[in-house]
Amino acid sequence: MMFLEYFVWGAWYVTMSNYLSKTLEFDGLQIGAAYGAVSVAALVSPFIVGMVADRFFATEKILAVLHLVGGVLFLLIANTTEFGLFYFLFQAYSILFMPTIALTNSISFQNLRDPNEQFPAVRVLGTIGFIAAVNVVSLSGFEASPMMFYIAGVSSFLLGMYCFFLPHTPPKDKGQKVTLKDVLGLKALSLFKSPSFAVFFVASILICIPLSFYYAWANPFLNALGMEAAGSKMTLGQLSEVFFMLIIPFFFRRLGVKWMLVVAMVAWAGRYVLFAYGDLGPSVWMLYASILLHGICYDFFFVTGQMYVDNKAGKNFKSAAQGLITFATYGVGMLIGNYISGLVVDMYSTDTSKDWEAIWLVPAVFSAAVLIIFTVFFKEKKGQIAKVPTTKEATQELAETKAV
Repeated sequence: MMFLEYFVWGAWYVTMSNYLSKTLEFDGLQIGAAYGAVSVAALVSPFIVGMVADRFFATEKILAVLHLVGGVLFLLIANTTEFGLFYFLFQAYSILFMPTIALTNSISFQNLRDPNEQFPAVRVLGTIGFIAAVNVVSLSGFEASPMMFYIAGVSSFLLGMYCFFLPHTPPKDKGQKVTLKDVLGLKALSLFKSPSFAVFFVASILICIPLSFYYAWANPFLNALGMEAAGSKMTLGQLSEVFFMLIIPFFFRRLGVKWMLVVAMVAWAGRYVLFAYGDLGPSVWMLYASILLHGICYDFFFVTGQMYVDNKAGKNFKSAAQGLITFATYGVGMLIGNYISGLVVDMYSTDTSKDWEAIWLVPAVFSAAVLIIFTVFFKEKKGQIAKVPTTKEATQELAETKAV
């Protein structure tokens, strides 16, 4: 289940921007809007899970239906070349897909004998599936082809059929009274009484703006330079995620939350500088270094941030608090970032070329500004985060972070 879930995602997520740019010739703002559809879906997803999936239908059945309909939408998307229709279909697909990420985690936690022990080994198959899909598309020469959507569609059909054979998992909140306050996670708003949490929340939104540049534009950039199988080489970033996740406990004990987050923001700024001045000649090492920095950028910020939020929330509203920060990052931050990245790319583009150096320096400067704001105003002391995670716990934090 996990392998196919993330295989479907990986089949299009890394390479879609190259297809939209090269083949369909969409402009930067249109490509940013397409990736922004994922963020819109991230905003809507908690309501679908909270209002419908958790209360009315068995998890395996709703997963099956969502993936089967998603497969149909992919076949339509693959045959669409006009932006308005493409955006409508892709937005519809994203709204169906994003809840399935949380639902696959839910079905795992409810059916594994010992979730704390077994879930990391199950979830890692998702990362392997994502890497496999990107490599299938990239090494087959489909980075600028609608074939990526056919691959995603067929995989979605297979997963939809397979979901009918998953263990029966009835809705966990069936019959319970649902309130708007619960669905919106408003209980977590009390966390803003802490000035440091408020700074962290704002910084989380702001740092996801430059993050969007990488997800939407790294693949077209590497292809424009002439890098062969660029998508395949970008999966080195996922491999680095696994490595850096394993060493999070070591650095967590020595640096604490604040400086872990600072290191992540330094890495964000640094990776874009490396992209700005890298090439396929003597400076090719800069391109690979930038890709490999993805592990620090993602793990040190998102996984450490999840631990911080979990500790601040206490036992009463952990889920609401995690939902709030997910809403801020993958929802608000990346939605804004996708549109800004599209505007920046259009600003530094002509009919024949793009000024990639100028494009990448924009998120580099933005990341550095967020770094300064965070470093000055975040006052949480190292000792205030009492729990130091084990490697196993850090692995699970990474899995739960990706449940968005």
